[in-house]
Amino acid sequence: MLLMDEPSDQKQFSVKMPADLLASDSKESADMENKTNGSVETKNTVENGQFPDPSEWAVTDVVDYFKAAGFEEQADAFKDQEIDGKSLLLMTRNDVLTGLSIKLGPALKIYEYHVKLLQTQHLKTNAA
Repeated sequence: MLLMDEPSDQKQFSVKMPADLLASDSKESADMENKTNGSVETKNTVENGQFPDPSEWAVTDVVDYFKAAGFEEQADAFKDQEIDGKSLLLMTRNDVLTGLSIKLGPALKIYEYHVKLLQTQHLKTNAA
């Protein structure tokens, strides 16, 4: 049986990440495409010359960030656990993989492509 590709009804989301974070990663990161699975886009803009500081985010900001990143189903876990920006910056890999009660695949992507990068950028910004 031959399967044909069918057009997808899924919406494409664009996540804005600081270019300097992506440049510091391997060449693989530079070649990533924007997908609904939460991978990051390499063409990024920074609003007002600064990357938004997650430490100032409310729970709704965190939820909106992950929904925009393509994690519609998983975003509610951050609301259920009352994860605001400060809590997000304190999360470990284990917290994301087990504490949010979400499937392993999306949890790995959330941590590696988003939480870890937000934490790194926050540390770089506040180290100066």
